[in-house]
Amino acid sequence: MNYCAIDFGTSNSAVAIPSGPQLKLAPVEGGYTTLPTAVFFNTDENTSEFGRAALAAYIDGFDGRLMRSMKSILGSPLAEQTTDLGDGSAIKYTDVIATFLTHLKRAAEASAGGAIDRAVLGRPVFFVDDDPRADQMAQQQLEAAARAVGLRDIHFQYEPIAAAFDYESHLSAEGLVLVADIGGGTSDFSLVRVGPERMNRVERKDDVLAHHGVHVAGTDFDRRVELVTILRELGYQSLDPHGREIPNRIYFDLATWHLINTVYTPKRVSELALMRHLFTETKHHDRLMRVVEQRFGHALAAHAEEAKIGVAAGGETAIDLEEVEADLRLAFDEAQLVKAGEEETRRIVQAARDTVQASGVAPRDLDAIYFTGGSTGLAFLSSAIAAAFPDAQAVFGDRLASVATGLGIHARRVFG
Repeated sequence: MNYCAIDFGTSNSAVAIPSGPQLKLAPVEGGYTTLPTAVFFNTDENTSEFGRAALAAYIDGFDGRLMRSMKSILGSPLAEQTTDLGDGSAIKYTDVIATFLTHLKRAAEASAGGAIDRAVLGRPVFFVDDDPRADQMAQQQLEAAARAVGLRDIHFQYEPIAAAFDYESHLSAEGLVLVADIGGGTSDFSLVRVGPERMNRVERKDDVLAHHGVHVAGTDFDRRVELVTILRELGYQSLDPHGREIPNRIYFDLATWHLINTVYTPKRVSELALMRHLFTETKHHDRLMRVVEQRFGHALAAHAEEAKIGVAAGGETAIDLEEVEADLRLAFDEAQLVKAGEEETRRIVQAARDTVQASGVAPRDLDAIYFTGGSTGLAFLSSAIAAAFPDAQAVFGDRLASVATGLGIHARRVFG
């Protein structure tokens, strides 16, 4: 029974292991069975921390490097490059992923009571949009990281198909389900024929009628929120004395997790300092310089994510930017979030439509849409997808655990 199923997500991760004839999610951080996909290399204490502990250590002000959204770099040239940890040492991005997988594997082994060397890993429909070669490279990089931590027998399964297996385990009749797996980095859709008589088959290729995805999801909404709220207070889309827009690369880099550290190099900080004459509102430049000099970029990105989550939970919130400037607070509500993410929502809904069209199934013949992934907590987004298929029942799974559970079901069929 030395196998596991790993859901290595852009925003959250989990591991399923066998437990007698059943499956269970292994505790991966204290008593939690899911954890944020985050690593903090604490150079103050020469430790590596994961999940909530990683975020807490960063917020508490320890020196080091916080890494999030590592999955998003797979298949890109950045994946094979190194990144500075803040103490003069450096690490390859793929080794950061291996470090995180080591934590998940050890947690699974501690719960299982023995070594594990076989695994099913989830993967998005596309790691990289419209680039099959880069997409293949991304899977190879993830597999290499998994082998580096001691997994020798590795199988991959599409994450939305895994979610379909979890949905299927609760069914009493056959049906057609469109799985909408909207996570942190990708929005993936699979149209799958499901039913209790199909559950024990190892080969389900004929039941998958279509799958499609786009590299647009939760972190893209975070990015939009940061750009249209926080970064406007730092000069984003403001005009210089000649009526031209301030160069925006710095703002896009500040709003992208894996690029934030690139704005802290002495060269870029010096270049930004020399741009002061471009700012009609010099307070914007003062705030921008304070952010890059004090390395507040990750904190701003976290504020944007928290604002998105806060609005999803209660309709409105406030973004406190005390570290940037005393008494700087921004109101933020659902209408602003919906407007900020209009293009992302349109692309995600179109991907769902394209999936159904590719399957040859009439939209009215769908029995259900099964929502999973952290970003399905955005009510306006899931409502927009559901509205595209009004005859289908909207069913919500465990947003953070359905994929891991489904991967575990698949692992049991493959290894059990």
